[in-house]
Amino acid sequence: MNALKNKVSLIGRIGKNPEMQMVGVSKDYSLTRFSIATDESYKDKNGQWHSNTQWHNLVAWGKTAELISKMVKKGQEIMVEGRIVNKVYEKDGEKRYTTDIEISDFLMLSPKNDEKNLEK
Repeated sequence: MNALKNKVSLIGRIGKNPEMQMVGVSKDYSLTRFSIATDESYKDKNGQWHSNTQWHNLVAWGKTAELISKMVKKGQEIMVEGRIVNKVYEKDGEKRYTTDIEISDFLMLSPKNDEKNLEK
């Protein structure tokens, strides 16, 4: 094996419209945050079907952040590629942990005008 890599691919539906903000010392760099839901179904030993939904926090930077904020709407299906980023911060004297997927690439799977999947 040449190298160990931190790489993840997800296909899911957008949970809410992405929010872009400008960050950095002079507020000149784009950051967009949003989440997607992935589902998997399975049958238990009694033959009953169950669904397991996982929510993933996504972060995009720069041009990718700008494109996502313009193109992506709640309810659309999207494929993202990126890497897992774990962070630790302190709030009110308590350590908190977050896990985000930092997006390097994305592909819209729902048409832009797919009205049945979009909420206005």
